[in-house]
Amino acid sequence: MKLSQKQVVFENEVLTRFELFKSLFLTLPFQRVKHTGTLLPFFASHCEQGVEQHLAPEEIIDSFFGQYEQYVQEEDRIDLLFRIVQYIERQVVLFDAVEDSSFQALEKTDETAGLDSLFKLAQSDKKLKNQIVEKLKDFSVRLVLTAHPTQFYPGPVLGIINDLIEAIKKNDIQNIHLLLQQLGKTPFINKNKPTPVDEAVSLAWYLENVFYKVTSNIHSKIDSELELPSDDVKQLIELGFWPGGDRDGNPNVTVESTKRVATMLRTILFRCYYRDFRLVKRRITFRGVEQYLENLQELFYNNSFNPVECPVDETAKILENLHNIKEVLLTSHNGLFVELVEDLIRKVNTFGCYFTTLDIRQDSSVLRNTLQYVVEKYADKTGIQAADLEKEEAEKQKAFIFNEELLDYEEDADPLVKDTLGVIRLIKDIQKAGSERAAQRFIISNCQQASDILGLMQLFLWQGWKKETLTIDFVPLFETVDDLARARDVMYTLYNNEAYAEHLKRRGKRQTIMLGFSDSTKDGGYLMANWSIYKAKVELTALARQYDIDLVFFDGRGGPPARGGGKTQRFYAAMGSEIANKHIQLTIQGQTISSQYGSLDTAQYNIEQLLHAGLISEIKPNSSDTLTEKQKSVIDDLASESHRKFMELRNHPKFLKYLEKLSPLKALSSINISSRPVKRNSDKELRLKDLRAISFVTAWSQLKQNIPGFYGVGTALEWAEENNLWSYVKQLYQNSGFFNTLIDNCMMSMTKSNFDITSYMKEDKEFGDFWTMLYEEYEKNKKISVKAKQC
Repeated sequence: MKLSQKQVVFENEVLTRFELFKSLFLTLPFQRVKHTGTLLPFFASHCEQGVEQHLAPEEIIDSFFGQYEQYVQEEDRIDLLFRIVQYIERQVVLFDAVEDSSFQALEKTDETAGLDSLFKLAQSDKKLKNQIVEKLKDFSVRLVLTAHPTQFYPGPVLGIINDLIEAIKKNDIQNIHLLLQQLGKTPFINKNKPTPVDEAVSLAWYLENVFYKVTSNIHSKIDSELELPSDDVKQLIELGFWPGGDRDGNPNVTVESTKRVATMLRTILFRCYYRDFRLVKRRITFRGVEQYLENLQELFYNNSFNPVECPVDETAKILENLHNIKEVLLTSHNGLFVELVEDLIRKVNTFGCYFTTLDIRQDSSVLRNTLQYVVEKYADKTGIQAADLEKEEAEKQKAFIFNEELLDYEEDADPLVKDTLGVIRLIKDIQKAGSERAAQRFIISNCQQASDILGLMQLFLWQGWKKETLTIDFVPLFETVDDLARARDVMYTLYNNEAYAEHLKRRGKRQTIMLGFSDSTKDGGYLMANWSIYKAKVELTALARQYDIDLVFFDGRGGPPARGGGKTQRFYAAMGSEIANKHIQLTIQGQTISSQYGSLDTAQYNIEQLLHAGLISEIKPNSSDTLTEKQKSVIDDLASESHRKFMELRNHPKFLKYLEKLSPLKALSSINISSRPVKRNSDKELRLKDLRAISFVTAWSQLKQNIPGFYGVGTALEWAEENNLWSYVKQLYQNSGFFNTLIDNCMMSMTKSNFDITSYMKEDKEFGDFWTMLYEEYEKNKKISVKAKQC
C-alpha cells in the first residue's frame, strides 16, 4: 500500500530519529540500565506472544521469568518490572520530544485547513477580509486548564521535554545525552498526594512557558495579516483555570488554597512581565522615556518580588506607561524597537493583572445546604423561612427577594458551608487584585432547577455583594441526559425571572452555559450523550435568540472521545446555523494539555485550529451541517437505540463489580496523582453516580476496552440497517460534519481498544459471560462502523 505524504514524513522525521536517539538510553550511566534495555525487547515480544495465546497477565510474566535463573526471588522480579516501567516512561518522553521537534514538518502535510489558508484567501478577497475582521472583534476562544490525574508529567519533566525538543531540532547529541541523564534521575512519581496548590503550580508551567508567548504570537500574526490592532481583539484568546477553584467533590480545595492560587497566578504573571520588561529597558535607552520606564520598573519589580497583602489591579497604569513609550518611539526615534513594546502591550491586554480567570465550581447540593444554613440561622434577616425551601419549584423561586445583607457563619458550621460562604467573599478580593476577569464565574454542577442558580445569587447578596455591582456570571452545568433535557426549561424560567433578567442586563446580556461531556457519557452512553448535548444546544440557542441573549457554550471536554475529546475542532467547525458559536470555550484536561499544548509549536497550531473552526463555521458555513427534521429524527432513533443498549449494560448486576475487581479503579484512589478523590462521598459504598467520569473512563481505558467511547453505537447502526434507514446513515456520514465526526471519534476509541489483552477473562467463572457481552458489542461496532465509513 502506498504511504501518504504525511506517513512518509512521520516515518522519516519521527520514527527513524526516535530509533537513533533511543540507542542513547543504553549508554546512560545508571544502575543496570543496559541490562534493562537489552531485556526489554525480549520482554515485549514475550508479552505479545502471550496475548496472542490469550494467557492471563500472571501467566505471561511468570513464564518470562521462568526463562532466567537469576529471577527466582519475588523481589528481583519486582525490581526488574519497576526498572522496565521507568525505562519505558522515559522512552515515551523522548518520543514526545522527537515528535514535537518535527511538528512543523508534519504540520505542512496536514490536510486540515488553518488560519494561514484563510488569511491567504482574504488577501485577494476584500469582502472576506472584512468579514473576518468583524468576526474577530466579537469572537473568543477560551481554554480552561483543569487538574486531572491523567496528566502524568510533573513540572520538572515538562522542562526537560522542552529542552529536548530544542536540542533534537539542532541534532545536538551531546546536549541530548545530558538531558537524557537528567531525565533518568528525575522522578515521575509524587511521594505524597498533591494538594490543589501543587496541581496549580504544575499547570502554571504551561501558562508561563507556553500560553504567555503563544497568545502574543497569534495576536501579532493577526495584526500583521489583517492590519487589525491587538487593542481591537484583546479578548480573542482567553484562559481559564480550575485548580484551586474547583471544589466540586474535592474537600481539599479550601478558601485558603483558592487565595494562594490566585496570588500565585498574579505573581507568576508579573515575573513574566518583568523578564520582558528587562529586555525593553535594555534596548530603549533613549531620551523621553525615562520616567515611564522608571514607573514600569517599580510596578513590575514590586509585584514580582515584594507583593503586598491586598494588591490592586495595575493594568491601566501599565498600559498607560507602555503606550506613552510607544508614542515617544514613533514620534522621536523612528519607531526603533517599538515591536518590543507592542509585544508587551499585547500581553498586558490579554492577561491584565490576573493571567487566567480562576473559575469557582461547586455541586448544587452543597449550595442548597449552604442556603438552608443561612436561612435557618438568620430567618429574621433573610426574609425567607426554612419551609419555603421545601416548597414546589415555582413557589421556592418566589421566596427569593434578593435583599442585601452581610450574614456570617458560626465556627461549628459544616466545613462545606463555611467554604462556600468564604469563597463568595474571597472573590471580591481577587477581583480587586486583578479586575473582574480574575474570578468572575461560579459554576453550579448538577444544576437541576432554576432555584439552584437563584439561590446562589441570593447567597452572594447575603455576603456583602450589591445587586448593582454583582460582577459574577452564574454558570449552570448540565450533565446527565435528564438534566440536558430540562436545560431549556431552566433557562426559560431564569430569563423570565425579573431579578435574574436585570442581573443579565448588567452583565451585557451574556449567559454562559456549561455542558459536560464526561458525565453525560457515563450517564447515557456515547451516542446519546453527544446527541443530547447537540439537541440542548439547539434548544438553548433558539431560546437565547428569542430573548436577545449573547449565549456562550462552555464544553467540559476531556482527552478521549468518551469524554468529549477527539477532533474537537471539527465539531466546532460543523455546528450549523442552529447553534450559537460566537465563542468557543472548553476544558483542556489531563495528558491533552501536554500533548496538544505542551510546546510553542503544538499550542499555536491547536489554538489556531480552534480559531479557524469558529471563523469558518460562520463566515463559510456548510448548509449540510444544519440538520433537517428527518435527519434529526434518524439520529434521535439511533440515540434511543444506543441508549437502550447502554442502559442494559449499566443496569447489569455485574457492571460495577467488573470494574471494581478487574480494572485498576481501586488502585486509582491509592496512588498520588490527584488531590481529588476518585468518587464523591468517598466514605460510602461505590455507586455509579458518585464515581467521577475521569475515573470511570480511565478504568475502562486501562483495560484497553474503552467501553464509554463506543458501547451501543454498533447496536444502533445495525438497527438502522435492519429498519431501512441505512441510506440516511450514509447520507449523514457523507454530509453532516457533526455526524461524521461523531462516528470517526467513536472509531478512534475502538482503535485504542484491544480485547485480546483481556481475552483470558472469558474463562473467568464470575465475569466470563460479561466480558463476552462487551466483546460482542465491540465486534458488532467495528464491523458496522467500517461499513458506514466506506459509504
